[in-house]
Amino acid sequence: MNSNPSTPMNAHAPSSSSGGAGSPDSNAPRRNSKRPKYSRFTQQELPACKPILTPKWVISAFMLVTIVFIPIGFTSLFASRDVVEIIDRYDNACVQGSKSQKVQHIQSATSNKTCIRSLTVRKRMKQPIYVYYQLDNFYQNHRRYVKSRSDQQLRNRGDENDTSTCKPEHVANGMSIVPCGLVAWSLFNDTYSFSTSNNIQLTINKRHISWKSDRDEKFGSDVFPKNFQNGRLIGGGSLNESIPLNEQEDLIVWMRTAALPTFRKLYGKIEVDIEAGETINVVVENRYNTYSFSGKKKLVLSTTSWLGGKNNFIGIAYLSVGGLCFLLATTFTIIYLVKPRHLGDPTYLSWNRNPGGH
Repeated sequence: MNSNPSTPMNAHAPSSSSGGAGSPDSNAPRRNSKRPKYSRFTQQELPACKPILTPKWVISAFMLVTIVFIPIGFTSLFASRDVVEIIDRYDNACVQGSKSQKVQHIQSATSNKTCIRSLTVRKRMKQPIYVYYQLDNFYQNHRRYVKSRSDQQLRNRGDENDTSTCKPEHVANGMSIVPCGLVAWSLFNDTYSFSTSNNIQLTINKRHISWKSDRDEKFGSDVFPKNFQNGRLIGGGSLNESIPLNEQEDLIVWMRTAALPTFRKLYGKIEVDIEAGETINVVVENRYNTYSFSGKKKLVLSTTSWLGGKNNFIGIAYLSVGGLCFLLATTFTIIYLVKPRHLGDPTYLSWNRNPGGH
C-alpha cells in the first residue's frame, strides 16, 4: 500500500493492462491509449499572470476610467456646442393640402415648385458652411434597392450593356440606361440657392463634395450618361450627358447609399462667413417626391469642429461611463471602509506554493 495516499499517480507510469513486466502475459500487444502526450502547454501549466482583484485594485481601476473618460466627455460636448447648425423642414411648408393633393402637385409637370424659405442665423457661422439635404423615412438600405446598380458599368465604358443587376431600371426604349438601376434613377433633384437680406448671393461650391476614392476608382472618366430618365416613369433628377460620371458629384454622393432611413448627404459648401443676426433667403425648387411614402425633407446648414459636425452622443456616452465608474468606485470605497472584509493569505494559493506547476 502506498505510504503517502495524497501523492498523485505518476502520469507517465504504464497502465497495468498494457502488458508491463509484471503482467502474466508480457508478450501481449500494448493497448492504444487516448491519453495526450504530456506537455506544460497541453496541461495549461505555462507561466501566467493570475491577478487577485483586491478592493484596492478594483477601486483604482474604476477611478482610472473616471479620470480618463470624464475630461474626454466634457471636451467632446464643448466641441459639439461650438458647432452652429440650422435645420429647416420645408416639404410641408412648400406644399399644402392632403397627401393625395401633395402627390398630385409634385408629379405635375406644370405646377410651380418654387418655394421661398427664410433662415435666421443666431450665432456667427465660420466658413466653410456645409449644406446638406436630409431625408427621413427613405430606406436606401433596402436589399433590392441597394443591389439595383452596375458597378462595372459605372467604371468602364465598354460595359455599358452590363445591366443584368439593374432591373427594373435597366433598359428604356430598347437601349441600355447609363447609369442604370434604382439608385441612380431615384437621384435627389431638389435645388437650393442662397442670398442674404442685402441681396448678396451666396455661392455654393459643389466641387470635391464626394469621396476622392469614389471619383477615382468607382466612376469612370470616359463613362457618360446615356438614355437616362427616358423611361415611362421619371424617378428623380437628370444628368448632363456631356459630363463624365466621375465629375457628376451629386450622383456620386447619392450613389453611396445610407445605412439608416434617416440620413444626410452633402449638397455643397458656402465659403464665406455669415454673421449672427443675418437672415438667409433660400429659394427651393421642391421637385423630389417624398409625399408618396410619407417622407420628410430638411435643409441643413452646419459648421464643423475638430470633432466633426454637431453630435452630443459621444460626449454624453463618455460622461455616462465615467460617472457610472465614479459611482461604483465611491460605493466600493464606502463598503470597504464601513464593513471591510478580511482577505486570505495569497501565499497559500496553489500557483504561489508551486510556481513551476509540478
